[in-house]
Amino acid sequence: MGERRLVGLIGANILQSLSPALHEDAFAAMGVVGHYHLMDVDALPRRTLTDLLAAARTAGFAGVIVTFPFKEAVIPLLDTVSDEANEIGAVNTVVIDLAGRTTGHNTDRSGFRHAFIEAFGKHAARGQSVLQLGAGGAGRAVAFALMDLGVASLRIYDRDTARAKKLCSDLGPRSEPLDAPEPVAASVAGIVNATPVGMQGHPGLPMTPDLVRAGQFVADVIYTPLETEFLKAAKARGARTMGGAGMCVHQAVDAFRHFSGKTPDIARLKRTFAAAAARRTAGGLA
Repeated sequence: MGERRLVGLIGANILQSLSPALHEDAFAAMGVVGHYHLMDVDALPRRTLTDLLAAARTAGFAGVIVTFPFKEAVIPLLDTVSDEANEIGAVNTVVIDLAGRTTGHNTDRSGFRHAFIEAFGKHAARGQSVLQLGAGGAGRAVAFALMDLGVASLRIYDRDTARAKKLCSDLGPRSEPLDAPEPVAASVAGIVNATPVGMQGHPGLPMTPDLVRAGQFVADVIYTPLETEFLKAAKARGARTMGGAGMCVHQAVDAFRHFSGKTPDIARLKRTFAAAAARRTAGGLA
């Protein structure tokens, strides 16, 4: 019998995740029987993050992806956290070694950065002012990625004002917390939604799209649905848009490398994602 590997995802509202298809196919490509297990706290009442992480360690998981709303809450539960994840202040990838020790990493930063470059080009944000919506776990990684991409100024709005201020304090002088996004929306080069608003189960718009102007780039970290209502409205106003599919694939590449020590074929993973998304749509899901 061939090698087997167990990994998974811990979060809320994740039952439509396409990550199982990506990781199981990547394992198959290297001759390993891999299973990717979804641990959705919405479907597992009374199970906490602590419970699920402990269960993964006990069951012999090689690691887990951690998503909304646990990317910051997981940090104190881990044995070790990488320097980059410490800098960001959020973890989305946890490696569990044979002794059960846990190490936290962040692949959202690199995932967003690579997806952004593919969609808009490596200079689209350089020297520009950008508006970011959301300063939570995903938002922290995206903000650092935008800094990597050379933004001149990053304006950050979060309904939790203290959270936006804390992120800006960590980012430094090129960032500024906002009390509302609308006053700056028309003047920036681009807008990034790093909140869950617009995802299936989180209806609504992260801000009014009426201020989006032609020529801006508008990105969303959400991929369920593949194109949010916010992106549709932005596209209708002439903006260049990017959904969360690219970020999902690229962060999976880096997460899989942490789990297995091997780098999967990105072109193959993109095809796998597209096929899984098509099956999801054919099944009547977003």
